[in-house]
Amino acid sequence: MSARYLTLKIAPELAGQEVNTLLRRTLGLSGSVLRRVKWLEDGITLDGVRVNVRVRGSEGQTLAVRLTDPTPTSGVVPAEGPLDIVYEDPDLVVVNKAPGVLVHPGHGHFDDTLGNFLMYHYKMTGDESDFHPVHRLDRGTSGLVVVAKHAHAQEKLKNQLHTGDFRRVYLAVCDGAPPQPGGTVDAPIGRLDGSLTAREVRPDGRPARTHYKLLQTLGPRALVELELETGRTHQIRVHMAHIGCPLTGDFLYGRENRALIARPALHSARLELTHPITGDRLAFSAPLPTDMAALIPEENIS
Repeated sequence: MSARYLTLKIAPELAGQEVNTLLRRTLGLSGSVLRRVKWLEDGITLDGVRVNVRVRGSEGQTLAVRLTDPTPTSGVVPAEGPLDIVYEDPDLVVVNKAPGVLVHPGHGHFDDTLGNFLMYHYKMTGDESDFHPVHRLDRGTSGLVVVAKHAHAQEKLKNQLHTGDFRRVYLAVCDGAPPQPGGTVDAPIGRLDGSLTAREVRPDGRPARTHYKLLQTLGPRALVELELETGRTHQIRVHMAHIGCPLTGDFLYGRENRALIARPALHSARLELTHPITGDRLAFSAPLPTDMAALIPEENIS
């Protein structure tokens, strides 16, 4: 099984510093990540020899820290299933999720989620990675989702959420069009009284901001581009219903119409992030799935 290590060649200006300082300040590892690995035989080494974090490094030595757990700790069982991988490297994977697939295992879904499918993929490819989700998509939402392969990448990516470093752009088909060609819905969202699932705009809710732009009118419907500034449960669905254009097929906040589409017409179309290890900017896109594309007359498809 392949393990992931982060290494540092100790430069003259870093010589004499404690390993703890090099790991935290230079490599950016958190205390919680270090606690996961420092007990491992190859958790923290200098020139291949296990050391504790109080040892001081010398110029020219190579400091290495293990990032992946030798034994998965997530508890997510491997299970074969459909997996459309858009991008993969030793630290993260970007998947184009199919509609109807849950991201995380939960009650009644222990072996049919994106997490299970990824764990199976790792098993089959000899990848010593675990399931470390960064953000989520609703079960009915299709499109791009990023999953970290180890706790360090997960922490770094989660810290990017709701900042300019992590951009999520969605496409939605709505019943009706927004009142303006573009704008921002700034309306707090909280749980609907008496419901375990539904949310609503309410004064005592948590702050929520969604930016929208009308792309096309499609007769009684509209194609809308949306970007999240916050990440509340059902945020886009609640906000679009709030301004009078619920998502087509949204059984909870609009009107269910399974003859048109069997889910809320929402797709995570573009994703941008800063790589948690290299610092490179990464950008991905995923085309509309067939069920949403079918809602758009051919003459409107660019």
